Amino acid sequence: MFGFLNIYKPKGWTSFDVIAKLRKITGIRQIGHTGTLDPFAQGVLVVCLGKSTKLIDYIPQGPKEYLATVQFGANTSTYDIEGDITEKFANKITKKNIISQLNNFKGEIEQIPPIYSAIKLNGKKLYDYARKGIEVEIKPRKITIFNIELKEFDCEKQQAKILINCSKGTYIRSIAYDLGKNLNCGGYLTDLIRTKSDNFSVENSLKLEDLKTPEDIESQLINPIKILNLPIINLNSEEKEKVSHGMSLKNSDLESGKVVFFIYNDKIYGLGRTEKDKILVKKVFG
Repeated sequence: MFGFLNIYKPKGWTSFDVIAKLRKITGIRQIGHTGTLDPFAQGVLVVCLGKSTKLIDYIPQGPKEYLATVQFGANTSTYDIEGDITEKFANKITKKNIISQLNNFKGEIEQIPPIYSAIKLNGKKLYDYARKGIEVEIKPRKITIFNIELKEFDCEKQQAKILINCSKGTYIRSIAYDLGKNLNCGGYLTDLIRTKSDNFSVENSLKLEDLKTPEDIESQLINPIKILNLPIINLNSEEKEKVSHGMSLKNSDLESGKVVFFIYNDKIYGLGRTEKDKILVKKVFG
């Protein structure tokens, strides 16, 4: 099998749980994903099967979209429902309060990731420090919020549903915490759905319960050519032999620095990269 799957990760599953399930169905070990979702989160998880895992680095890391449920009135250690409550607030907020603060998150901003995250500091993941109670300085990172809007607000429960379109590397948990901090009422995530990851959307995602056999999965595989907007070099038999031995091909019309698909018999045979008058072989799948 060779191709991508747009899987709907269920709530309560780790991203690796999804990989393990697909390995069990297909019997294929070589399976990977392009972006982890926390166990309590759900939604779009892009999975690569077989040798298409070699294409992970080339999959566009465009905007991602999330529907976040934020509970106001408290903070937690992890900035989400899985952490311990660290602080409570008595004051109530309104829909108008939330909308006025959301504008502060639009555009390029600096965000401090949660201490309970997999970001590495001095070779260790931040959550390793957190679990040992070690305080460390977490440097802010630049992210971009393309759009953020309030979809629903339950004033009685003090709970909001917020749609966020953002760049890769954005921590929605930090947005919940920072929003609560700005409103002086605390805030943490209680639910999170990834609705889009670049060209992959929740409307076209596959439920795991519908994938019971290898044939079910193979019929749903997405050809990487449809996702990766790369130039195509159709190989003849002589060129295919050269590529298989890592020999470069002649580049006649593509500018330098372009990643290209090598296609043989209508199938992806490998990847190349243009360098002046040559196309160098980077990966071979055949």
